[in-house]
Amino acid sequence: MKAVIYARYSSDNQREESIEGQIRDCMSYAEYNDMQVVGSYIDRALSAKTDNRPNFQKMIKDSAKQLFDVIIVWKLDRFARNRYDSAYYKNILKKNGVRVISAKETISQGAEGILLESLLEGMAEFYSAELAEKVNRGMTDNALKAMTNGSITPLGYYLDDNRRLQIDESKAPFVREIFRRYADGEKIKTIIDDMNARGVGIEVRMVKRPGRKPYTKPLAYNSVRHMLSNRKYIGEYRFKDIVIPDAIPAIIEKDLFDKVQKRIKIYAHAPAIHKASDLYLLTTHLFCGKCKAMMCGESGTGRKGTVYHYYKCVNVKKTHTCDKKAVGKDFIENAVVRAVMAKIMDDELMEHLSYTLYDLQLQSSTILLALKQQLSDVKDGIERMLDAIQQGVAVADVRNRLEELEARQKELEIEIADEQIKAPLLTQEQIFYALTKFRDLDLSTQKGKQVLIDSFVNAVYLYDDYAIITCNYKDGEEKISFEDIENSELGTIIEEQKNKPEQVCSDLFASGDPNGTRTHDFTVKG
Repeated sequence: MKAVIYARYSSDNQREESIEGQIRDCMSYAEYNDMQVVGSYIDRALSAKTDNRPNFQKMIKDSAKQLFDVIIVWKLDRFARNRYDSAYYKNILKKNGVRVISAKETISQGAEGILLESLLEGMAEFYSAELAEKVNRGMTDNALKAMTNGSITPLGYYLDDNRRLQIDESKAPFVREIFRRYADGEKIKTIIDDMNARGVGIEVRMVKRPGRKPYTKPLAYNSVRHMLSNRKYIGEYRFKDIVIPDAIPAIIEKDLFDKVQKRIKIYAHAPAIHKASDLYLLTTHLFCGKCKAMMCGESGTGRKGTVYHYYKCVNVKKTHTCDKKAVGKDFIENAVVRAVMAKIMDDELMEHLSYTLYDLQLQSSTILLALKQQLSDVKDGIERMLDAIQQGVAVADVRNRLEELEARQKELEIEIADEQIKAPLLTQEQIFYALTKFRDLDLSTQKGKQVLIDSFVNAVYLYDDYAIITCNYKDGEEKISFEDIENSELGTIIEEQKNKPEQVCSDLFASGDPNGTRTHDFTVKG
């Protein structure tokens, strides 16, 4: 597992040595858990209250390059102190397959905050999906009228005032020449070199910068390869599942286009077959009960060629100082999913959690709380001034003070409105609704199981005959055997989801299910 370290310090009270201490602890954590540290990102004298941190932003950007699997921080407050920034950037990292883990907080502080972040991420995804639907509806309307949806105008065409493609007679001959030369057996590279030498290219207009003049982009292999397969050249308009023949003026005859497609098919290389990496859902959540080291995903091939997937303690593999037995991947993942889902079906627990998370929002929104307290004090002052006026006390002075307080009240109301727009608070009812939506997760998919585990499971400590699941909420302790889990109502949830006549996937969460058969005891600890 590849890891990077993120470290920062933010004030004069913290010295350069504090960065070295953070890195030292993170390196020790990585070494203990058999992680390969491939780099580090350090921000000096910068606060986590803002995301304007150069190396932090570079780390987020680099996460999309698949260079590392986890980010190790000394403590979670090194990553972000604002829960909205934390939820936003963790969501980006999650999409890039990267997790954030704390070197000094095996069970992260403020467990309910992790659950709250999941709800906020879900709400953001909901609004994003809603916006995408509106955009898609507009693009579909354009497509039905054969209007362009903002893509680069193909070589040989121009856009008219109605945003429809028309033939550019000054450049269409080059398109016909490219098709004919390729159909006659000429190589794409030779054609490109000749066309670029003659100044032929694709005109690019900066849509977001209307003041800038268009520029000509030289032809490249991929652009010509795409051109030779582009059915617009035979007059066909396509957008998703919408296909409209003869909606565009054709530059290439159908016979020539078909001849080119046959040659492409003959000379195309078979794409490389990449083995999909196996998704271990409990990565960074599963720990050895004996030595407390992390348990990482492993795979092996049996004598008959069967591939087995399992979790193994890093100290068994690396230092041989632990004798913890490996455990089957599906077996442990399915047990955790079943145990957690059984808790989510408890309405009383969900209601309790909704109130807890609502209070947590108020506690963490310190700026908003302070503004509301100031507003309350101002309103109290206004009431006292009105009482003084009624009693005939220094009317002129009191009225001046009253006007000042009323002006301050308006200022505070505007500041509170601005703060609520920046960090909107969910109501208790919204949180309860979002929590119950976890029940609609599609547990026949890996994505559904991953969302459930990441949102509710803080850590799982695995022993030889039982495990302790620490969840992101406080709800006592309960022992559940795998035999009980097999016979629980969760086994019917998936079937109920399939059989619902108008089952709609969760608005807030995108969507595995399991088959464990062994009997061991589980302790679910809130």
